[in-house]
Amino acid sequence: MALRNLRGRRHLDIWPGFVDALASLLLVIIFVLLVFVLAQFFLSETLSGRDAALRQLQGQMSELANVLALERKAKDALDQQVVQLSAELQASLAAQRGLQGQVQTLTQRAEKAEGDAETSAQEAAKLTADITALQALKDDLERQAATLAQRSETAEAGLIEERKVSESARAQLALLNQQIAALRAQLSELTAALDASEKKASEQQVQIESLGSRLNAALAGKVQELARFRSEFFGRLREILGDHPDIRIVGDRFVFPSEVLFDVGSAEIGDAGREQIARVAQTLKDVSARIPADIDWILQVEGHTDKVPINTPQFPSNWELSEARAMSVLRLLIDSGIPASRLSAAGYAEFHPIDPGDGEAAYRRNRRIELKLTQR
Repeated sequence: MALRNLRGRRHLDIWPGFVDALASLLLVIIFVLLVFVLAQFFLSETLSGRDAALRQLQGQMSELANVLALERKAKDALDQQVVQLSAELQASLAAQRGLQGQVQTLTQRAEKAEGDAETSAQEAAKLTADITALQALKDDLERQAATLAQRSETAEAGLIEERKVSESARAQLALLNQQIAALRAQLSELTAALDASEKKASEQQVQIESLGSRLNAALAGKVQELARFRSEFFGRLREILGDHPDIRIVGDRFVFPSEVLFDVGSAEIGDAGREQIARVAQTLKDVSARIPADIDWILQVEGHTDKVPINTPQFPSNWELSEARAMSVLRLLIDSGIPASRLSAAGYAEFHPIDPGDGEAAYRRNRRIELKLTQR
């Protein structure tokens, strides 16, 4: 017995520190993962902003390219118009020179006619009229030439302005190309940073999986240790409560028939039932005194009924009856000295039968209270 107590004390001295170390390591890993998730989130937001800016710059480049194409088309049209106006001006000047030659010829003829005494006055008047008409035509041609010259000057001014706009568009396009190159360089850096983060995350995932395996192994050891105490608890209960035919162990649960504890349709525990529950509480206190402190055990009290419906002012259905019976057992265990933090109660009505039959024997087996010693 002294050796067993010494081993118990050593076990109690080792396990809390080990669990604390595992918990601290798990918290550090969770913190690192949280930092990594936040970094990835902000990195994704930055990449999204860069992509949006890149798409906006590409849209501006497309607009400037379209404007430049339109300006080039306008320039070509103006060049053609200047060429056409120049040709018309040259033609007008040639016509003017031709008319001037005719005017000189007619003037010479008029002078000759005036000097010729034999020329009739009718021919002189005709020549004078022809000279007047030619002079009017000359003035009209001069006005047309002035108009064409003015249109030519306007076209040249528009062409100069279009060239200025084209040069400005080229400068903006060059600036946009530089900005795109800078954005691509930043995108490459961000991609490299993201790859490095993913690699680090993979390494941390491997560490987490290893830690998870170790934790699972530790938990499995705790479960096996608790199962040993559960077997001892149920075995001692069987010895203390006697060889009652309906009190039995089903899997990891100790099953009490309701008739042992309650009257029909009641949730009040009778005297015989109080004596049985008191024995259960004493046995649990004896066994729990030797359960290591690092095992967070709990005793679950579950109430079950048969499928015969009940409808009374106190219990409108089997739900209320099963919950009330479980709570009655729980309160009696607390009164017997079991800490409330180590207990839980639940009612399941008729929906978890252990015998699917319809006879009275099946109903009697399904009306029960189950005790389950397990981890929280």
